[in-house]
Amino acid sequence: MKLSWRVILLWTLPVAIVGFFLWQGAFSGASGDLGRNAANTRMTYGRFLEYLDAGRVTSVDLYEGGRTAIVEAIDPDLDGRIQRLRVDLPMAAPELVSRLRENGINLDAHPMRNDGAIWGLLGNLVFPILLVTGLFFLFRRSGNVPGGPGQAMNFGKSKARFQMDAKTGVLFDDVAGIKEAKEELEEVVTFLKKPERFTAVGARIPKGVLLVGPPGTGKTLLAKAIAGEAGVPFFSISGSEFVEMFVGVGASRVRDLFKKAKENAPCIIFIDEIDAVGRQRGAGIGGGNDEREQTLNQLLTEMDGFEGNTGIIVIAATNRADVLDSALLRPGRFDRQVMVDTPDIKGRLEILEVHARNKKIADGVSLDTIARRTPGFSGADLANLLNEAAILTARRRKEAIEMSEIDDAVDRIVAGMEGTPLVDSKSKRLIAYHEVGHAIVGTLVKDHDPVQKVTLIPRGQAQGLTWFTPNEDQMLISRAQLKARITGALGGRAAEEVIFGDAEVTTGAGGDLQQVTGMARQMVTRFGMSDLGPVSLEGQTTEVFLGRDLMSRSDYSEEIASRVDAQVRAIVDQCHQDACRIMRENRDCIDRLVDLLVEKETIDGDEFRQIVAEYAEVPEKERFVPQL
Repeated sequence: MKLSWRVILLWTLPVAIVGFFLWQGAFSGASGDLGRNAANTRMTYGRFLEYLDAGRVTSVDLYEGGRTAIVEAIDPDLDGRIQRLRVDLPMAAPELVSRLRENGINLDAHPMRNDGAIWGLLGNLVFPILLVTGLFFLFRRSGNVPGGPGQAMNFGKSKARFQMDAKTGVLFDDVAGIKEAKEELEEVVTFLKKPERFTAVGARIPKGVLLVGPPGTGKTLLAKAIAGEAGVPFFSISGSEFVEMFVGVGASRVRDLFKKAKENAPCIIFIDEIDAVGRQRGAGIGGGNDEREQTLNQLLTEMDGFEGNTGIIVIAATNRADVLDSALLRPGRFDRQVMVDTPDIKGRLEILEVHARNKKIADGVSLDTIARRTPGFSGADLANLLNEAAILTARRRKEAIEMSEIDDAVDRIVAGMEGTPLVDSKSKRLIAYHEVGHAIVGTLVKDHDPVQKVTLIPRGQAQGLTWFTPNEDQMLISRAQLKARITGALGGRAAEEVIFGDAEVTTGAGGDLQQVTGMARQMVTRFGMSDLGPVSLEGQTTEVFLGRDLMSRSDYSEEIASRVDAQVRAIVDQCHQDACRIMRENRDCIDRLVDLLVEKETIDGDEFRQIVAEYAEVPEKERFVPQL
């Protein structure tokens, strides 16, 4: 905790004052009454004996155990007046008292006071007491700070965020694009609202629902919608919050979480990213009994152990269901596994309608067109798309979001920020031939996706881009389509070879070649689209520390591996020859397109196809019309 100078002064000043008074009290207690009766003038012991022999001493008072004396003596220099003098007596003078008594001198001894010991004890205790008091107030002040020192003794308590009324602000109407998942979870809400409807026919309320899907598809949003619709207490916690460096803390937090849930049943427990604590047990080299495994064991026991959790439904979300422990996935713990996948075109349109409610959209903007242009986008991607478009609209000082902002936002999300356009030079024309090579193959090959636009404006790491828009959400891809994509990816390299020759081939096709090799190898080893026949030769990817084998082994012999390499090379060579043939047959068209592209820097798909149609027959491609 950062202390200001005012706090330091507030603590230092009282300590200094108390210390001063303690020192003063200890000094006064040690000297007894000498402080009040002390004489101002001192006398040596020898002169005191001379006064004693001369009969000038009238009385003697002994202090500090006989070490100091206050003497009343007649001073001849002051006309016989009596003067009080202080004398320090030696320790070895036992005959002094006898001499005083023989001379008839009034002698009085004052015992030492014991206040010094008391003040010394208090002085030794005051600093520890002040220190403990200060620490107490510091702990108390930081008790409400998450992770502060005041919570040192509460590390075994659950950190779940608890909402008694479940006012999450999210309902099923706010969740779009995942209709099947919503239907599954609507039954969970009915279980919580009207359990007697199901128990009357002998049905058992499910104990757990596991939401599985890619990031950004709305798993957490669905959990909030369930809580908002059911109106029951809602506990929300992340899987990583169970595990700490102290052994046993995670298991203690699991017990505390379910204890609170039982006190507020019926309720919902939502565990986000459960793979952080639910990975396979016995994983890694030699297995283990670490903190994470103890936490998982406690979670398994609480979900389906000897004690039932009536009215408690556990909802968990993960995008790595393949690494979860099998005991966690069995019926009785997670009875249902709901897939929350990326939305189709209809789902994307519904999501865009939800996120467009609070944004000013121009009349000419078609959400249907945006949905068709964004295949593979998740709900989070679509929300980010409209937000980026709104930011661009505000930056350009427009009153409503137009289609130009939507297009720029899509380009920025997919490819990156827009860079500075290239000046007219040899490099710019070479990049133009490269991009036109991709686009003309995509236009003249029947099974390739249609071209959306070609641009020379740099984005991200790319100096130029060619955009293709699929005709539909393709769940299945044919062999012809894969070969068409390989041919289109090789169009840039083929254009460089045909136009400039082998000596002028650049490194611009590096990413294209990686993509081509990956697709061709999958055709051979995974999809059975080669002369090797319908066999799968792709080995399962194994990960250490997930309970699998440490050493990976090949699933086929070296002879088969050589044949796989040969088939991959044959597919790529054939597609490369097709791409080069298209370049040679359409050289005039390519030159005209390059000149136009260098001048305008961007050509949209319709204009591109119109120019190509003047030189060659453009194959008719199916247009996908969504059934909305």
